[in-house]
Amino acid sequence: MRFFFLLLSFLLSLSLQAQWPHPNILMSAPGYTNEPCIALNPDNPMEMVAGANINNVYTSTDGGWNWSQSSLSSSYGVWGDPVVIPGLNGRFYYFHLSNPPQGQWIDRIVCQWIDSIGGSWADGTYMGLNPPKVQDKEWGILDRSNGNIYVSWTQFDNYGSASPADSTVILFSRSLDEAQSWSTPVRLSQVAGDCIDSDNTTEGAVPAVGPNGEVYVSWSGPAGIRFDRSLDQGQTWLTNDILIANHVGGWDQDVSGISRCNGMPVTICDTGNSPWQGNIYVCWSDERSGSGDIDVWVSRSSNQGNSWSSPVRVNQDGPGNDQFFPWISVDPATGWLWVVFYDRRNHIDDYTDVFLAVSQDGGQSWQDFKISETPFLPYSSVFFGDYTHIVAYNNVVRPVWNRMDNGVNSIWTAIVNTTLVGMPEEVRPEAEANIYPNPATEEVFFSFRLRHPGKVNLKLVDASGKTVDVILLNADRSSGRHIIRYPVQTLAEGLYTFVLEGPEGVITRKVVK
Repeated sequence: MRFFFLLLSFLLSLSLQAQWPHPNILMSAPGYTNEPCIALNPDNPMEMVAGANINNVYTSTDGGWNWSQSSLSSSYGVWGDPVVIPGLNGRFYYFHLSNPPQGQWIDRIVCQWIDSIGGSWADGTYMGLNPPKVQDKEWGILDRSNGNIYVSWTQFDNYGSASPADSTVILFSRSLDEAQSWSTPVRLSQVAGDCIDSDNTTEGAVPAVGPNGEVYVSWSGPAGIRFDRSLDQGQTWLTNDILIANHVGGWDQDVSGISRCNGMPVTICDTGNSPWQGNIYVCWSDERSGSGDIDVWVSRSSNQGNSWSSPVRVNQDGPGNDQFFPWISVDPATGWLWVVFYDRRNHIDDYTDVFLAVSQDGGQSWQDFKISETPFLPYSSVFFGDYTHIVAYNNVVRPVWNRMDNGVNSIWTAIVNTTLVGMPEEVRPEAEANIYPNPATEEVFFSFRLRHPGKVNLKLVDASGKTVDVILLNADRSSGRHIIRYPVQTLAEGLYTFVLEGPEGVITRKVVK
């Protein structure tokens, strides 16, 4: 029996050491899926809602370990560009383009909502109806201080037209009554673009909210990456847009194996209590490192957008490798910035990884690391989508991305282990502590290795941070590997964290029951 237990422990430790530190979770059934977006409930970060083209909805109540998939429908039609944001009191909003049974394709921007996960989606309301012009590439944001919703997007006079008489502009609308009604759209962009849907088209308008109710929007087009703001909740805007940076090479980018690729800007603002409260960040990709070398960049402003820093490169590899489709999020609890992007630094062909970058100093410097477990190979003959997405809240970091295998798309997330950030590879604790199985139903094995003998504390806490059990208290442990068997049958379903305090510091590992 002793030999069997030792053998089991040895095999288990080998298996645990091989675990990927940021588990990849399949969210969607493989098929025609792309352009994912994810949101979490700040009042309960274990509740998450995601969307993907054209009408897919994914929900999770355990922090993203398990997902349910359904379809969205509306009398106005659902035609992609999914955007999901959290509302107040557990509500979620889902914005998308339209395709009405009677009417014009993408003739408006539609907003639907659920009051809680598991509820029914409202048929929705809309903004921007202005036929024969079309409304495209929207994004939304909620001001949590008052419930106001702000949306910005591109209006095409005639989509795809090369006529100088047709143009594109950035529009903005707001709702002050939980999406029941929307204001008449106002134009933000002073310089109009063309309608070709390329570099000289005005696109990429993503709104952000400031700590005092400011509204910020950036976009790209013939005048570069431009910025506008409102200091009165979207009623009035700047007379002249502010230049953030030239979009070197343009936002319509050529990446091998990708049917269509853009580097359009993403705007966020730190509304938390970090040292960088109020900072605005704009993230995009371009070729300022050289023609054919696409990198990810972030510029920041600490004075409400009046002036902007020189762009800082996010990816930390050498020259000549493409990084594309970035998205940025700020954790309001820490002020840390997180950027997800596709990356080809490890391959000489079109094989692609997914990387995550983090800044712990307000965007001045960056670290990056791979989060996808395996690379994938995209085919340009299959539409890949136009964006990735990421959300971060109180160290719950969930990126979402599309991958392609044998020409078939699927949507993924990762359970990001934020305790690894900033640690050199050779001392990162992914080989020092592991959990198996995960999720667990009957029992779980917590395996850890000490490089030095000393006293150890081990406790289990729930998703709210409350201590469920003190497993070890000032216990003497020798150097080497240790395995703790812990029963979980009596625990309620949810997310739990093992917190180990020992000679090597504090290590945390999450487990789902």
